Amino acid sequence: MFDFLKYRNVGYAFYLAVIVVFVGAYFFRGGFNYSVDFTGGTELIFRFEKSVKPQAIKDILQDNKWDGIVVREFSSRDYVVRVRDFSSDLQGLGGTIKSQLESGLNQNNIEIIKIDSVGEGVGSDLGRKSVWAILLALLLMLLYIAVRFRFAYAIGAVVALAHDALVIGVFFLLFNREVSVDVVGAVLMTLGYSINDTIVIFARIRENLRDSGSKSIYEIANISINQTLRRTILTSFSTALVVVALIVLGGEALRGLSIALLLGIIFGTYSSIFIASPIMLMFYKNKKA
Repeated sequence: MFDFLKYRNVGYAFYLAVIVVFVGAYFFRGGFNYSVDFTGGTELIFRFEKSVKPQAIKDILQDNKWDGIVVREFSSRDYVVRVRDFSSDLQGLGGTIKSQLESGLNQNNIEIIKIDSVGEGVGSDLGRKSVWAILLALLLMLLYIAVRFRFAYAIGAVVALAHDALVIGVFFLLFNREVSVDVVGAVLMTLGYSINDTIVIFARIRENLRDSGSKSIYEIANISINQTLRRTILTSFSTALVVVALIVLGGEALRGLSIALLLGIIFGTYSSIFIASPIMLMFYKNKKA
């Protein structure tokens, strides 16, 4: 039997490092690189007569002083273009961008398929609601685990979930990746996936406590982690395969979502073993299930 809890201090040190890097990167970057979903702006879907590279589109828009440019590829001819500029005259703004792209791409004829806009107030409100959604999810999971198990289990689970969310945040800060509504959705999905792994381990710990004999809670937790390890690894691996396929084949439109999900699966599995159970032991008062 492998002694996972023996390395709990390594897990604590890693957690502390994640917090330090998150805070440092957040202030160094001046915050996250939010998409127009949160900052407000305009989104256009273009269809080009000839295939074009996304970087070429971005370079032309940068030369024309557009801010917050995001280019997402649907196909070699269809692209979503986002800019932070907002105007009540959407057709006029779209026509300006269209003309600039046609001129920069040697008269590659362009058709505007769709134009949408998000006002700055709406984007700001969406950002606040996204933060509240994550905090509410953590709170509800804390209450559920506390009722379903014990408060010590709830603390371990929520601390592990916070770890998973921080790891995703660190990645997006360090690589200056855009944070969109899709990414927030991926964080919420990660919390649900990670808590499932944690509950499986906690349920086995509680079951083993009932027939523990003279074993300590430390030994019981270790036995339970080993008993559920195969199930945890196989489930995570099979789910990760699907997400890797999304990263490779899903295109830029799904890249942020896919990366966040993959990080959540990997570190959610890690935290269920090396964070949730050790933290639970710190708050566990006796051997009663």
